[in-house]
Amino acid sequence: MLTLPHLLQSTFRTHGKRVAIHDAAGRLTWTQYAERIVRTAGMLRALGLAPGDRFATLCRNSVAHAELLLGGYWAGAVPVPLNFRLAGAELAMMLDDAGCKLLLVDESLSYFVDQAQLAPWRDRAVCIGPAGCGGGLPSTAELFEAARPVDPHEAQEHDDALLLYTGGTTGRGKGVRLTHANIVANALQLSRVMAPTEHDIYLHVSPMFHSTDLKATVVSMFGGGHVYLKEFSPQGVLETIERYGVTIASLVPAMIVRILKEAEIERYDLSRLRLISYGTSPIDEQWLRMAMERFAGVGFHQCYGLTETSPYVAILDETAHHLALQGRPELLRAAGRVLPATRVRLVDDQGQDVPPGQPGELLVSGPQVSRGYLGLPEENAAAFRGEWFHTGDVGRLDDDGYLYILDRKKEMVITGGENVYTREVESVLQRYPGVAEAAVLGVPDVKYGEALLAVLSMAGAAPPEPADVIAYCRDHLGGYKIPRRFMFVDALPRSPMGKVKKTELREAWLARETLTQDGPSCARN
Repeated sequence: MLTLPHLLQSTFRTHGKRVAIHDAAGRLTWTQYAERIVRTAGMLRALGLAPGDRFATLCRNSVAHAELLLGGYWAGAVPVPLNFRLAGAELAMMLDDAGCKLLLVDESLSYFVDQAQLAPWRDRAVCIGPAGCGGGLPSTAELFEAARPVDPHEAQEHDDALLLYTGGTTGRGKGVRLTHANIVANALQLSRVMAPTEHDIYLHVSPMFHSTDLKATVVSMFGGGHVYLKEFSPQGVLETIERYGVTIASLVPAMIVRILKEAEIERYDLSRLRLISYGTSPIDEQWLRMAMERFAGVGFHQCYGLTETSPYVAILDETAHHLALQGRPELLRAAGRVLPATRVRLVDDQGQDVPPGQPGELLVSGPQVSRGYLGLPEENAAAFRGEWFHTGDVGRLDDDGYLYILDRKKEMVITGGENVYTREVESVLQRYPGVAEAAVLGVPDVKYGEALLAVLSMAGAAPPEPADVIAYCRDHLGGYKIPRRFMFVDALPRSPMGKVKKTELREAWLARETLTQDGPSCARN
């Protein structure tokens, strides 16, 4: 059975003496960790959760958070990890949308339940921490001690295991239903390329409310250990890798860039680190090359996926990264090769397969594809059609089976009838001297329908003249791909996982521009 309780039982039996948790408070073997997970499941049952019920967690990364998620799987309840960086009104919407029966909140985040929007949840909230935490909320410490271990719920493969909300960077977030089979199947698919062993130690630094944290499932499957870092900082990551002998670190590109900029990597003993796995947003080639040089001897994986695919579809493995340095530099822009038991199609706007090598919308079919969105029949009908999930990403496949993601379909700009993939333009702009970050998006234009707007932040340099940037772009891009409008900002707004919030940038531009053919073409903060 491809269920998470069965996966955990297998790990408990096979790797009971191995260390499951490395923490400042001490180590836990898988046998000791199992005892805490089954008692946590008993605590959730005692709080009134039945199999199939949903409960929310509002937590930073921690062992306690992991125990709640795994305890939920064991008890048959469905965890709903929430983004603690959201506003109270957004959290309330998700809690209501998911029909959660319980909210478990970190002691440091318990102030949320005092906000007006979440006041109705106070009577259903439990503080994660010692007795007396959270301003009078019941505490997990007291409830855990009183709880009794429970047997695992006999979940079915198609049962919901987890509900994750999409980031909502282009609108209201959607609750994505991931089944037991989705999550376990994706772990099995990853096992071929990640090659985990019982000696691996995985660093959880990306927020656990994001689907990228599911990557760690494959480490548990093979008896490896886990380390939880509450907050990201470049020094904190490197110190944790050194202290606990971390072998696998999962980072988003923005984290990698900050480490390269702010930390003295050579000061740390990273000898056990064997793999840096990155994804969720593109990384500029110059930063990736620098990372491969500074982390000498460490393998790199680029991971492409979506929340709806539990989460991974393709991996650019270590071999491909080495090939890129040996004469195939274009591979560093690839998302990778499709995982086993996964099928993909590239289609045009009429749903017809495009010719080989041509761009089209990426469709995915495989055991990791979600059963759909919660309570959104129209969105389900649009995205999940038969056996195919329509990703909304535009991609192409080369002759060697490498998948390239060119753009989000909604972010592709059509200017004067020509399709422009913004990632290609951004890659050129990021190489212009002094540019720290670049984002390209479409804005309304009377003549061409849409025009390209380049939003640039500078690395301690004065903003350049737009004419100079345009001249630079002419050497690298066709004329219709060159931005003619520019906006300079201190930093690009990003989601917690490092994705640029282009909607905010578009709104900022429109707020300051008079939309006429003769309007200004450059703005500075």
